[in-house]
Amino acid sequence: MAQGPKPKARKPFLMRTSPALMAAVERLAAAELRSVNAQVEVLLREALTRRGLDVADDPNADAS
Repeated sequence: MAQGPKPKARKPFLMRTSPALMAAVERLAAAELRSVNAQVEVLLREALTRRGLDVADDPNADAS
């Protein structure tokens, strides 16, 4: 039986933040038509890029 490509693996994690910060992220996500989860990922990627770190989409880059 043939199987299609495997979906990208996601690593779940718990994040605690202030209600005001979460509200700001929710507003930004709504304005950019993204889920809160996707918006947090975009913000993290942008912050890492500004700090000179390249985030590869390679699922084997770091499995930990």
